[in-house]
Amino acid sequence: MSIYIFTFIIGSIFASFIHVYVTRLLRNESIVSPRSHCTNCNHTLEWYELIPIVSYIIQGGRCRKCSKKIGIDSLLLEVLTGLLFVFVYYRYGFTYDTLIGFVLVLVMMSIFLSDFKEMIILDSTLVVGTILIYLLTYLNLGYRGIYKSFMYGVFGFVLLFVVKILGDAFFKRESLGGGDIKLAFLMGSVLPYDLFLIAMVIGSFTAFPYALFISITKKTNELAFGPFLALGLLVAFLFKSNILAFLELLIS
Repeated sequence: MSIYIFTFIIGSIFASFIHVYVTRLLRNESIVSPRSHCTNCNHTLEWYELIPIVSYIIQGGRCRKCSKKIGIDSLLLEVLTGLLFVFVYYRYGFTYDTLIGFVLVLVMMSIFLSDFKEMIILDSTLVVGTILIYLLTYLNLGYRGIYKSFMYGVFGFVLLFVVKILGDAFFKRESLGGGDIKLAFLMGSVLPYDLFLIAMVIGSFTAFPYALFISITKKTNELAFGPFLALGLLVAFLFKSNILAFLELLIS
């Protein structure tokens, strides 16, 4: 039980950093300085005001100095990331797949924040995520593993790029953003061809209810598709053995 508690804490700590990182980059601010502070009264936060989950609960979701309400998104991010870290460890134990799963969770959370808020997938998220994945792949499988991951990544990138071209021509407007296509390279770097396609299907099906909702409530067809692609990626990665077994059963 202690390892799961420790994993949850580590996940929530990383989530706290992800929230600061995404929020500051969306404001064109440095992620290094100044120190974490209240955006209303500029009160510099002490270490005990930065403890993931705990500080938010103790302070009642408000700044300790000016009592301005703090958005609940940071709390939700920390809790959800911690729980996903625990589930990744539950699925894969102490393996390289667990470390890759942790990276994918953090990439997904970063994309959730930036794409839902500003319809942007930060390049730095994809670059750092991809580098970490290739580093872990090399440590686990060597150059041969990197070559396979790169070829799968190219497949994903090219496939979604073709989909974008066809979609732009059909809808007479931009159908997919550049960030979605770059994300497809990261997805392919983690998943083989069949699982990549499954991840795309999962992403599309989960995006459909949301697309229907915003088209009715907000009268717009613009959709942040990145979070759903990232969700499809994580689901396909976490349940890859189950999915492959099911596909094999269908084919046989």
